[in-house]
Amino acid sequence: MLRTRFLLVALAVVMAGGCGVKKATHQRALDALAACQGELSGTKNMLDTQKKKVAQLEGELDATRSERDAKGQAAVEKEKRIKDLLASMGDAEQELLKLRKQREQDEKRLTAYRALNDRLRQLIDTGKLDVAFRNGQMILKLPSGVLFPSGKGELSKNGKAALSEVLNILLEFKDRRFQIAGHTDNVPIRSHRFHDNWQLSTARAVSVVEAMVDAGFDPKNLSASGYCEFDPVAPNDTSKGRALNRRIEIILVPDLSELPNLTKNPS
Repeated sequence: MLRTRFLLVALAVVMAGGCGVKKATHQRALDALAACQGELSGTKNMLDTQKKKVAQLEGELDATRSERDAKGQAAVEKEKRIKDLLASMGDAEQELLKLRKQREQDEKRLTAYRALNDRLRQLIDTGKLDVAFRNGQMILKLPSGVLFPSGKGELSKNGKAALSEVLNILLEFKDRRFQIAGHTDNVPIRSHRFHDNWQLSTARAVSVVEAMVDAGFDPKNLSASGYCEFDPVAPNDTSKGRALNRRIEIILVPDLSELPNLTKNPS
């Protein structure tokens, strides 16, 4: 509109100059033209300023959109981290519950073992019995000299009495599984019944198992094994060491629930 007006004023000036218009009229036309030119220049400057503002606003809008997109992506990533953290916390809580349950079982088992050890203390103090822990198992060690005559596989009268003292206490745990292990020293034996120490150690273990069955233990919870001279607890080069190696071990076999879960896949 302003440009059209400017053209009309310019045309009027030209016509005024060429048609013998009065000087005053011609001057007014020139003044109007100058005013239009000034107005046009001002309008152009304002338009340029507005274009710059528009460009600035568009830049700010683009920045705002980029910031919004970045914040949206950050929010998505943060939400994912929160979900992962909650999942990890859930796994940790489950593991903590398992550890607490395992600790309770361990404490319960340890309390039972301590109670058993206290009950056996008198026999331990008199040398009839020794209690040890090996590979997570409680082992009651009885000297063969207390239970058996030399070179024999049957319990002596005094041996039956000594074993009975132990079994009366173990009856409190009769639902547990027991392994009876016979051990000898390395001195060879040859008799009309036993050709070697393998047979002697195994026969002695079987004699103890039979005594336990007679005392009321479930045969399904019992097993017998002979180790001959090959699981010594002392050197066989002294009489004292050989006496320690001639022994019967009553081993309390752990329940499956007391063992680590070996079927679980490693993480």
